[in-house]
Amino acid sequence: MSESNRERRRFQRIAFDANAELSQGDQRWKVRLHDLSLQGLLIQRPETFHGDPKQPFEVRIYLGFDVNIFMEAELVWEREGFLGFTCKHLDLDSISHLRRLLELNLGGGERLDHELAHLGE
Repeated sequence: MSESNRERRRFQRIAFDANAELSQGDQRWKVRLHDLSLQGLLIQRPETFHGDPKQPFEVRIYLGFDVNIFMEAELVWEREGFLGFTCKHLDLDSISHLRRLLELNLGGGERLDHELAHLGE
């Protein structure tokens, strides 16, 4: 990523290797999460991917026994074997899990509070 792209990014991405499931209608793909932020996520493109970028997707990230993040997402780009999504909706439990995950990986609440302040912009 170029330096100017990093400067424009308001949300810190955390590298997070996890199993996830991407779905759209009756189509489902097992995917690997590459990184995650409050604004979206990056996954490795499944070989059999034929999703419609004009329609919303659902993403379920498996964190552990009975702990998941469920996100409604929009595909915003595809390149070099990766799919980039922006988050459109999170339920309350998913927000709590994502907040805690980011807080642990960003090294404390100050950086997370900064990012939460920019979430609505």
